[in-house]
Amino acid sequence: MAATLRCGALVSSTAIRRRSQLVGAFSSLSSSYIRTGCAQSLPFVPLLRSKFCTRTPDKTVRAVKMEANSNTVPSIVVYVTVPNREAGRKLAGSIVKEKLAACVNIVPGVESVYEWEGKINTDPEELLIIKTRQSLLPALTEHVKANHEYDVPEVIALPITGGSPQYLEWLKNSTRD
Repeated sequence: MAATLRCGALVSSTAIRRRSQLVGAFSSLSSSYIRTGCAQSLPFVPLLRSKFCTRTPDKTVRAVKMEANSNTVPSIVVYVTVPNREAGRKLAGSIVKEKLAACVNIVPGVESVYEWEGKINTDPEELLIIKTRQSLLPALTEHVKANHEYDVPEVIALPITGGSPQYLEWLKNSTRD
């Protein structure tokens, strides 16, 4: 089975085919779903579970707590907003090149509403979602400040408390110590 490592996940060709089959199934919502707003009321949910949830308990992917696995390190997700795609790609590329992060997702279409110098502003932006080691936050923050066009760039870190052991190990191995 062919598999591809993407920044967000390890994706197999089988999983992609399965997802594409689901598109048609979910496009025809029943009236019971519309009335209740609950996916459990859809008549085909048990069928989908039996057809597409073929993993046996021994093959289940298990999440891991960060401190429980010596192959991982305490990790974080960092949010940084940028004014446009070009600025986002440039900053994301320099962050990954410097091994300050394993992966940076660029999310387009963010609209930010904020107060600056006594005035309410609304601006289109893009959001960088950066996955890195907790220990790299000071260096990442300095890198963003030095390479960002905003006077006060957003740098907000959230802890990763667990996840796929393989992904978290890849994050560790893709960043500098």
